[in-house]
Amino acid sequence: MPSWSGDAELAIGSRMRRPHLGAVAAAFAEGHLVKTFAFRGSMNYLVPEDAGIYLALRAVGRQWELKSWREFYRLEPADWPVLRAVVRDALSSGPLSQRDLADVVVRDARFSHLTGALTDKSCTFLKPFAWQGDLSIAPSRDGVLMLQSPTVAFGWSGIPEPEDAGPRAVRAYLSAYGPASADHLQYWLGDGLSAGRKRIAGWIVRMLEDEIVTIDVEGDALLCHADHVDELASEPASGVMHLLPGLDPWLLGAGTADVHIVPPDRRGEITRGANPVLIDGRVEGTWKVTEDLLTVTTHDGAFSSDTLEIARGRLAEVLGREIHSDGL
Repeated sequence: MPSWSGDAELAIGSRMRRPHLGAVAAAFAEGHLVKTFAFRGSMNYLVPEDAGIYLALRAVGRQWELKSWREFYRLEPADWPVLRAVVRDALSSGPLSQRDLADVVVRDARFSHLTGALTDKSCTFLKPFAWQGDLSIAPSRDGVLMLQSPTVAFGWSGIPEPEDAGPRAVRAYLSAYGPASADHLQYWLGDGLSAGRKRIAGWIVRMLEDEIVTIDVEGDALLCHADHVDELASEPASGVMHLLPGLDPWLLGAGTADVHIVPPDRRGEITRGANPVLIDGRVEGTWKVTEDLLTVTTHDGAFSSDTLEIARGRLAEVLGREIHSDGL
């Protein structure tokens, strides 16, 4: 699953066996992660092997062919193949800033009007290039946004056809978040990537034939990998506490409206980005660090000092500094 770039160090570090400060930045700089525009137009970190799956689904709506885009950017669908080739060629020699990329592109008289679009801080015009695998985000230089070809990432496998990418995305979602409802998949792949309700429903139906089964979870009919059912049924509650960053992928994957993960009385603060305390995968409170003091607030305060100590130690590892906790 992707990680939103703002809290990526904490989101990914909390899931590593040996977390250390700067691990994500180092992996990105070394080409082991792709940073690009994917879910809901935000910047996400993705592993190169899987990045094309989500980009293919984001591109399937062909937003750049809408009348509003054609009129605003003065480009017709037939202009895009040539424009994309110009962008790819410009980035083939290494990273460029938005301004430098624009300077190259507008040398072609057909695209001389695109300087403003290419340098706009919202990056709206750049996103279709990212979705089609022409560019991705490079490590910044002195705070300046840099762009590069995604092919520099180890394991980059290009953009698959949507009908290949769709089932792979469903499979990945259920591996990370299952059991889950069809509505969950519509939320993640539809609302998040604009993949289209009919396409998503079709992938689910096709996979129900041999990969996915429907199981009952507290009265809800949920989708699950057929080969995960026995493992899930035998997995006992462990009481493990996880301190995750606000808007962590675990929350965004299902959405804060999922009462199995976020109790209704917690939804407001979690939606606004409060740091969640998870116990056995369910939000049971929030946490914050003020200077070097960790404060954990749960619904009923029901957690052991040992559980909190383990969570505090892991957080300290990820952040790379000593942290103390109330009551320890």
